[in-house]
Amino acid sequence: MSDPTLEARRQFLRYTMGSALVAGITGAGVLPALVHAMGKIPKELIAGKSIYDMRGTVFVDGKLANENTYISANSLVETGRNSYVVFVIGFDAHILRDNSRVQLSGKDDFEESLRLATGKLLSVFGARSGGQTHQVQTSTATIGIRGTGLYVESEEDLSYACTCYGHVNIVADSDPSSQESIIATHHDAPRYISKDGKYGGLITPAPMKNHTDEELMLIEQLVGRKPAFATLKSYTAPRKGY
Repeated sequence: MSDPTLEARRQFLRYTMGSALVAGITGAGVLPALVHAMGKIPKELIAGKSIYDMRGTVFVDGKLANENTYISANSLVETGRNSYVVFVIGFDAHILRDNSRVQLSGKDDFEESLRLATGKLLSVFGARSGGQTHQVQTSTATIGIRGTGLYVESEEDLSYACTCYGHVNIVADSDPSSQESIIATHHDAPRYISKDGKYGGLITPAPMKNHTDEELMLIEQLVGRKPAFATLKSYTAPRKGY
């Protein structure tokens, strides 16, 4: 008789790898944790553990990290070439891709803001209550969010933001009149945010790129949630145990 947990691992890996190949995604865009961990199924991280998976060179607060390194809501996280880290803070979860640098800001395990100085970051944020908000800053934009899935890229003069689902308010830093409120259900309105250009027109339409639904499913699972869109029907393994 076959092991149902092992079979679930195989199903999940086949599904995610197949989806990635169909989408033409390679490298960091293919559920990185599952690619090199031979199909391990994600589960909600236990209290006190921050890192689900990592590869290559990762620094946390200036020190070389390993999978037992704690990442706080005020940590500086950096990745080198061909590196990444998948981590959780409170009810928020992130995939920081290679050659990236993000400074987090908050209290205890509660993020209040983050600044992506350079690189690429996929995040899911738990719903904020009352007047609580979260703010994401890039090289050219400030993005106010509540409960949202968000993918951002930050270059010197240009940012990219895809609201995978949820509600965000985007403001161009160099021109506050360039702003947009976006409510998305499934990557409906990706945007470029430029540093320079036409007054009131620094936010422009962009393609959906460099991130996948499978990655969103992974990091939502790490905080005990499912994304706002359809879930994997073949993902049948229990949350506890790989």
